[in-house]
Amino acid sequence: MTRTTIQSTDITDGSIVNTDVNASAAIVATKLSGVESGLTSVQTFTSSGTWTRPTGITKVIVEVQGAGGSGTDGNSTSATMNNGASGGYVKKLIDVSSITSATITIGSGGAGSSSTTGNAGGNSVWSDGTNTLTAGGGGGGLSTSYYGGIGGTAVGGDLNIAGQNGGAYAYRSGGDSQFGYGGIYGASAASGSSPDTTGILPVGYGSGSVAVYNGTSAAGAPGIVIVTEYK
Repeated sequence: MTRTTIQSTDITDGSIVNTDVNASAAIVATKLSGVESGLTSVQTFTSSGTWTRPTGITKVIVEVQGAGGSGTDGNSTSATMNNGASGGYVKKLIDVSSITSATITIGSGGAGSSSTTGNAGGNSVWSDGTNTLTAGGGGGGLSTSYYGGIGGTAVGGDLNIAGQNGGAYAYRSGGDSQFGYGGIYGASAASGSSPDTTGILPVGYGSGSVAVYNGTSAAGAPGIVIVTEYK
């Protein structure tokens, strides 16, 4: 008797080679739903919101970056010319087979400062009811002599990296993050004029801003959450 289909009882230990398969045979995609796997999509959040699990997604890699702090204002002889730190960074592989959604909070960059104390960046958070990943915001430059902001904390991931401290006084740069460089001192600010924003803005996400002379520092860079999705 000639069989037109292969049943599980027909398969024993061994190998199926090309010659065993009719070249004109077709494999219906819907029959492979149980074995499909691999990278499917990426969602990037630059503002707070809700992640909803797409159909078929079983695992995600979540990256959470806290926001950067801002530098201080000072003058040409001030030891409180201290710079903002970067936010912490958290990364985790999560099985989301039984998770339908997660609340995402994106930290805002620390507001620019016109005083001898900078402002801290906000925390960025992923929370799905089972897992909470928190990337703390970077600290603002401190009014204590020669102390930059303290790097943001990192909790809950498979990988947790604290933010880089802000430079202090002569080290005129904000903390670098996983997603960008800290702000760098702008030359035109040395004259006491308005800060050179093209020179002091932090780059990307999560980095800290630099202190300025007699002006208002730039804000720290905001946080970000990236969700890489797999079947």
